[in-house]
Amino acid sequence: MFTGIIEEIGEIVAVTESGDGRRLTVRAPRAASDAVHGESIAVSGVCLTVVGSTADTFDADVMKQTLDVAAIGTAGVGTRVNIEKAMPVGARLGGHIVQGHVDGTGEVIEVRPGAEWSVLRLSLPDDLAPLVVDKGSIAVDGTSLTVSAVSAPAESPAWFEVSLIPETLAATTLGTHAVGDRVNLETDILARHVERLLAFRTASEGGSR
Repeated sequence: MFTGIIEEIGEIVAVTESGDGRRLTVRAPRAASDAVHGESIAVSGVCLTVVGSTADTFDADVMKQTLDVAAIGTAGVGTRVNIEKAMPVGARLGGHIVQGHVDGTGEVIEVRPGAEWSVLRLSLPDDLAPLVVDKGSIAVDGTSLTVSAVSAPAESPAWFEVSLIPETLAATTLGTHAVGDRVNLETDILARHVERLLAFRTASEGGSR
């Protein structure tokens, strides 16, 4: 379990093909310094399991399903990534509940820089659009953010915006994103549960007629 508060920016320094998956070596001195085999680390929002580590790097295997649905599937040596270690029990929940289970990807379609703030507009897959609401929470490349604007229900293609404060611009990879960049998206787990419950209720009501 994570909170979406990024602890450091890491860099992929090696990619090794492993069957239909890959093993990534990530340089992240802060996370690697006390990493242990089997623990979870979120890499740009993707929950990965540590299978080896040195003083400043850790290795993690990425399965095909993750490569298919997440932007990490196109990441290579030199790609900068957001790093967050799992939240310890009893810690403050600084962002929101983030599982590290990516729902899909979006694309940066507009960057509006300000004097200190920056606004990103990102595309939103149609199946995720109902789960994203104005002033709601969303994780973009593992970063806990508040939705500052969202497309109307009938609007297609769907989009949403996030406003980035100076700290977020400096402490995460979002400050360097440009139009066309793909990002990992994880919607609010509460919204996903509500959608599932409503789907069952609709199916039950339909079957009882």
